[in-house]
Parts: sequence; C-alpha cells; structure tokens
Amino acid sequence: MAEVREFKTESKRLLDLMINSIYTNREIFLRELISNASDAIDRYHYLSLSDERLPKTLDYEIFIAIDKKKRTLSITDNGIGMTYDELIESLGTIAKSGSLDFMQKLKNKTDKETIEIIGQFGVGFYSAFMVAKKVEVRTKSPFSEEGYIFASAGAETYEIEKAEALPTGTTVTLYLRKNSKEENYDEFLEEYNIRRLVKKYSDYIRHPIRMKVKKSVPKLDDDGKPTDKYEEIEEIETLNSMTPIWKRRKSDVTDEELNDFYKQKYFDASDPIATIFINVEGAVNYTALVYIPKKPPYDLYSEHYEKGLQLYSKGVFIMEKCKELVPDYLRFIKGLVDSSDFSLNISREILQQSRELEKIAENVEKKIVGRLKDMLKNDREKYKEFWEAYGVNIKFGVYDRFGLKKDLLKDLLIFRSVNQDDYITLKEYVDAMPKEQEYIYYASGKTKEQVLSMPQMDIVKKQGYDVLILTDDIDEFAMQMLFEYEKKKVKSVNQGELDLLSKEDEKKLEELAEDKKSLLEKMKEILKDKVTNVVFSKRLTESPVCLVSEDGISLEMEKVIANLPSQDKPKASKVLEINPKHPLFTALENLYNDNDPMFEEFAELLYSQALLIEGFPLKNPAEFSRKVSELMIKAAKY
Repeated sequence: MAEVREFKTESKRLLDLMINSIYTNREIFLRELISNASDAIDRYHYLSLSDERLPKTLDYEIFIAIDKKKRTLSITDNGIGMTYDELIESLGTIAKSGSLDFMQKLKNKTDKETIEIIGQFGVGFYSAFMVAKKVEVRTKSPFSEEGYIFASAGAETYEIEKAEALPTGTTVTLYLRKNSKEENYDEFLEEYNIRRLVKKYSDYIRHPIRMKVKKSVPKLDDDGKPTDKYEEIEEIETLNSMTPIWKRRKSDVTDEELNDFYKQKYFDASDPIATIFINVEGAVNYTALVYIPKKPPYDLYSEHYEKGLQLYSKGVFIMEKCKELVPDYLRFIKGLVDSSDFSLNISREILQQSRELEKIAENVEKKIVGRLKDMLKNDREKYKEFWEAYGVNIKFGVYDRFGLKKDLLKDLLIFRSVNQDDYITLKEYVDAMPKEQEYIYYASGKTKEQVLSMPQMDIVKKQGYDVLILTDDIDEFAMQMLFEYEKKKVKSVNQGELDLLSKEDEKKLEELAEDKKSLLEKMKEILKDKVTNVVFSKRLTESPVCLVSEDGISLEMEKVIANLPSQDKPKASKVLEINPKHPLFTALENLYNDNDPMFEEFAELLYSQALLIEGFPLKNPAEFSRKVSELMIKAAKY
C-alpha cells in the first residue's frame, strides 16, 4: 500500500515557483533529467572503486523510452539509485541536493579520481512538471534490499510504495499533459524531437544516451541482397557523441577535425582564420575552443547581433550566448567554454556573476590577443587577412572604455602609410623614424594618393617623414585615445601646429604675420561664424590654403559625428591657414590694400575652397558657383 506524504511547506511554495517561474524554456526538462541520470551513474562508478559491495560495470547507459499510447516519456539509468530516506530527502524537499551533498563529502577525500557531478537532483527533477501532469520514479539503491516507487502530481502530496524486482538504478516516467491551445505536449513524444533535444543539450554527456528508433531499410531478397522495397525496423541507437572534441588532448586533435567541428557546429562553409584551443587547470578550471571566422557575419555591426560564447558545464549545454565572456571588440568570435566552476543558479539557465567568470573571460581574451600577436609575427599574410576582416574591431577596442585596453591591443594595430607599399606596425614605424622626427604622423584618407594630395602634407612630404593612412571612421578616435607609442606622441597632419619649420623660417613667418596682422584680422572678421582663426601656415609650401582644427575634435571626427543619429553634434574648432608665398596671397593682399570689395568675396571663396579640399559640403553650392563664375569673367576681362 502506498504511503502518502505531504511536501514540506517551503517545498510547496518552491514547487510552484519551479514550475511557473524559474524555468523559462520548458524543453530543458529533458536536459535536467538526463543530467541527474548522469550524476547517478557517476556516483555509482566512484563508490564502486572503493566499495566491494558494488559490482564493477562498464556498461553504464541512460535509456529513453517513448510510449505514445500511454503518453509517457521515461528516462532510465543504471546508476546509484535511491533508498527510502534518500527519496524523502531528495524529492520530498525540493531544494535538497543529493549531488551537492555527495560533493561536500568528497572534499575531505584524498583520492585523485576526477568526478564531475552536475546536478542538484531535487531541483532539476521538478522541471518535469512543466510538461507532465504526473511523474513516477522507480528506483533501487544497491544499499537497500527494497525498491521504491515515488509518484506525484506536483501538488500538495506525493506517494511512496515498495516495489519488488527492480534493478539498481532509477527510471523517471513522465505522464505528459494534454495539449492545449497554447501548448503542444505531443512534441515530446516524437522521436525526432527527442533526438534534437539530446543533441542540443546533452550531446556531450559522457555516458551513452540510447533510444529505440524506427528506421526504414531496404528489404533483402532470398540471397540476402537489398531490393528496391523498404521495410520499417526498430533498433537501439546512441543519440549523443559523448566525448566533446574540446575534452580531448590537443595533441590528439587534428586541424582538420577542429575545422570540421567548426563548420558543422556554426554552419560555415569556410575554414576559420584561426582556432584557439585553451585548457586551464588551477584556481579556475575550464576548457575553451574559440574560432575566428574567415568572414564577418553579415549582421555583425547591427544592433540585433548578439555576441557570446556557448556555455557548457561539464559537457552539459547551459547557454547559447554568454556575452560576459566576450568583450565588445571581439564580438566576431565563435566558440564555447566548458567549466565545472561556473556559479549557476538552481535552474542552470542564468549564469550568476562571479569572480570565476571574470577570470575565465580575462584569460580567454588574453589568449586570443596572444594568438593574434603570434600570427602577426609569424604569419603576416594570414594576419593581413584577419585585419582586413576585423581590423576595425581592434581599433574600436583601443578606443572603447576610455582606452582601457589600448596597452593590450596597440601592438595589433597595422596601417598603410605614404612611404610604404604594405602594412606596417607602430613599432616598425617608430623603428624607421629619423632621429629628428618627434611625432608619429597620421592623416585620414581612403587611399595613399588622396592623402598625398592633401595640402596639409606639404611640409611633411618635404621632410620625407612617413605618415600613417587612416581609412576607417573609428581611426582618429582610436589614435587620440592611444595618444602615444613608445613615448612618441601621435599627431594628425591637419590638427594643431606641426612645428617643422627651421627656427629662421619660423621667425620670418612670425614677423610677416605681425606685418600683415590687420589683413588676417579682417579675414577672421569676415569668416567669424565659420573659423576661430586665420593664420599664416607653417605646413603649406605648395598649396595656397588649407583648413585645420585645433586640439580636441578633429575635422574627420566632425564628419563622423555628423552622420550619427544623436542630437548633440559638437564641431571642430576650424582654423584657416594661408600660404603667404603663394601667388594667390599676393592677389588677396592687393585687393586688401586697394580696399576692393572683392576682398570679402575672395576670403569667402578661399574658405569654401578649403572646405571642399577637406570633403565638407558647402552650405550654398549655387552661391559658390556664381562667385567663381563672376571671378572668371572679371579675370578674362582683365
């Protein structure tokens, strides 16, 4: 006769919470029950090593059975089973953890046998009530002469009765709920769906998960040869692969196997650029398998893209994308992390913030950066391929969070330059600098030709100094955040003063500026709403005029900000620089001395010309065109 018992008061509240709140995805009940079964086998195996009462066995398995007529799903293991008292403790009190208890007892052991126990049986077990109207547990412990049947509808009470002739182990049988308008429970009676769930969540459980499956095979003729007719048979099949590739020794895994695993798991036709295989044992134990895809996903920079590594705990799938393990600038990586040290909540669906997680994230990041540095040093062509796909991400990492990672990432930066035909690193640039060169110079432009044609480049070209070519919107933000490299400050050729003139030439320019002070001030007054100053240039030798910015936001940064959706769009402080040696200045000076009203139009035209050179749009292109036409007509008459 069955014994009826009530759940403890706190367990009743927890049970309702478990079924309706803690688990957000009902299909994970199968993961929980399989994990519990695996735990029970692990416990049996470990105890059998030292307890002579337990027969040794290598035939461990977890068996899943479907009965569509009875609407039941059963999970059977040949693990340790439960005694009467253990049934009460583990299932009668929801938050009680047999596995957790077991692990606590092991802490005092000196045996080096590795044992990984995943679950908290009394917690995961109750996820079954999300899909079952009734759950029955048949179990027998090798330490008990009696077997027992536990049954509950997940309400106020549960029943326990003795059972005869039960084998050692446990069978959990779920009597599935009836379908409703909102929920389809029949899907858990379908072979293909159970196969899918095992593959998704429990593929790397180290014990075989088996199920009787139906297969269509060719009929054989009298000679035993296959015909074109088919028949349906049933056979037992192992659903999981058991040993994950990342649990094998690195030396036992080939590059081809790693690439095949990547392509199959992440649905990519191409081999990855790089694979980082990490296995750490110490204060935190974990294994990681990280891939850098050959090409960025099409939506990598969209707001809907989700970064993250897959998360496993002892081979059990926990989370599809754990974003805490991936910094934003490495959002393109794919892969997984498997650790027994993660602090999971009772449903295993939510990863708790922990120092262990932070340590793993930091270490994985350093390993990836280290691999990229090694690639840059030893396989330049492959690194160039990586850079052209993801260089903008590395530069974002330099800029992000006020340059927090700039020291970690600065040696990954490579650039095209005006004096080099190929990419160079910052170190290579600095090593090649002439002794008298004070700064690392850079300029924004899409091509070398575009940068070389910039008027601001006049004095730099004359000196023969190399200039890094910045091609991406993020570049100037990153360079300003970088600030310096090996005590050499970085400097834009079109921002601030370059100070490349000789002392003699600089003195002459200062004297000329003083002599022509009134002309410059007049131009500044005319352009007062457009520029903060008008000066004689220390950088122009061939070009008549250019526009530069003062320290702070550069001209290129202003263009980038202008395209952002934000309302607050700060602008660069613009300075108009004039080449006093250019014939155009002589013409401007004559107009000023003659009090010619054309002087004002010349000043406006020079400013518009400088804007166009910098790639800024004119506020009134038609007005600019009219003034140029009038000027051409007057010049023709002259």
